[in-house]
Amino acid sequence: MIWNETMECMSRDDMRKLQGNRLVESVKRVYNNCEPYRKRMQEKGLSPSDIRSLDDIVKLPFTSKKDLRDYYPFGLMSAPISEIVRVHASSGTTGKPIVAGYTRKDLEIWGEVGARCFTAYGIRKQDVVQVSYGYGLFTGGLGAHSAVETLGGTVVPMSSGNTEKQIMLMHDLGAVGLACTPSYALYLADALADSPYPREEFKLKIGAFGAEPWTEGMRKELEEKLGIKAYDIYGLTEIIGPGVGHECEFQNGTHLCEDHFYPEIVNPETGEPVAPGEMGELVFSTITKEGMPLLRFRTRDLTSLHYEKCECGRTSVRMGRILGRCDDMLIIRGVNVFPSQVESVICELPQLEPHYLLVVDRINNLDTLEVHVEVNEAFYSDEVNKMLEIRKDVVHRLQSVLGILPDVKLVEPRSIERSQGKAKRVVDKRKLQ
Repeated sequence: MIWNETMECMSRDDMRKLQGNRLVESVKRVYNNCEPYRKRMQEKGLSPSDIRSLDDIVKLPFTSKKDLRDYYPFGLMSAPISEIVRVHASSGTTGKPIVAGYTRKDLEIWGEVGARCFTAYGIRKQDVVQVSYGYGLFTGGLGAHSAVETLGGTVVPMSSGNTEKQIMLMHDLGAVGLACTPSYALYLADALADSPYPREEFKLKIGAFGAEPWTEGMRKELEEKLGIKAYDIYGLTEIIGPGVGHECEFQNGTHLCEDHFYPEIVNPETGEPVAPGEMGELVFSTITKEGMPLLRFRTRDLTSLHYEKCECGRTSVRMGRILGRCDDMLIIRGVNVFPSQVESVICELPQLEPHYLLVVDRINNLDTLEVHVEVNEAFYSDEVNKMLEIRKDVVHRLQSVLGILPDVKLVEPRSIERSQGKAKRVVDKRKLQ
């Protein structure tokens, strides 16, 4: 089922015309209402009249997270505070957060693109959806909440934590959908297995998981443990929140709501556009937002874009699975390592649980990588030889994927700290020294 057929199935030519018209208007808005943007454009010798079509977008300067921090809290707003009806902020743990402002129209758009996502997952008006993303300044909770309300479903606004009550209400209220981070979904799956409620008494069928990278292996794990179909939902606080993109039933990439958020892929080193289908850094321009429109915002996410029509009937551009973030990439002994690569190996092995921690250190001027990973309860043993065999297999597989030799530490089931929000996967001690 498609929520907005006009936009989701528009021809490529018509979509480019629409995007071009909306870009022109958005450039005028930021130039006339946002001094930092106006100054940046003037420094490049640009005025709004220089942006006549989508092809001209490459003339515009990039925006980065640093810009949002430098102009904290309201310096990049293009609407007066009297028109800003809500603010959200990033979940950064240090320094000032990134603040995003929304007008009433922005919130309507957010609800609409979110409804596209949940409709694509199979959620209907008669369904109950438990939203277990954090509420508050984080966009996850209220973003998913608005999506379900817009399509007419019933929201259970649980937020994260209070796991026993989560499971009780999921059971008693008959939740069909669950929206949360994939790491918290795993936490819930383990808790549900230990709960007094039989799995067959739950109506849960659909998971909408996002806010952190996750692999196909983790998807399989979630689907097996929860008995659901697990879908990815994509969003960024800076762009709007969850609802920027979604999977469909064919799960062959993430459909982006490109009538509102125009995507580009650029070389992360040079900033130059790459060819369609090539991997690079994802860049977004918000072409309908009023409160805080951003032009050419560098997400730091590494992915690719694909423009062929999908089997589901949507023509909207599809984003490949995110390999990682430019700033999540670990350089260990000159080798680029992404946590997602480690996770993909771990999730392929039935002897392991998808709970792990990477510990990076520097000893005698040499980088080291420890991979702490839980052994599945069925395979955990006091027999040293059995554990050594598992460890040998894990080391071999990780070395072939990463190109470096990791020190693998097998740990007891449920010994790695669980997260009720975004999972912490990396401890880089080099940054702490």
